[in-house]
Amino acid sequence: MSSKELYQHTKQIQLNEWKTGMILFRTQALAARTHVQVELGKQVKILEGKLEEGKTKLEELHKASGSNFESTKKGFEITWESISSTFEDTAEKFKATA
Repeated sequence: MSSKELYQHTKQIQLNEWKTGMILFRTQALAARTHVQVELGKQVKILEGKLEEGKTKLEELHKASGSNFESTKKGFEITWESISSTFEDTAEKFKATA
């Protein structure tokens, strides 16, 4: 084998090693992406649950009257703060992945 052929062969081996490394990186990136998608899906499910809870509390608030209204309103405001916080957390997680 000539020095030129040896050089080319050595470079081809290195190129193949880098290609193998790149495939490994791509696989890891896809795995991370899937993991991120799963985590974001979980966060969306939590938010959906909070929104459903908020809908229920809003219906309770709508039906409440008199002194019952004030106590229902307090419970509603606690739920509202929880929804607001969960929404902000979800938005931040989506921004972080963008």
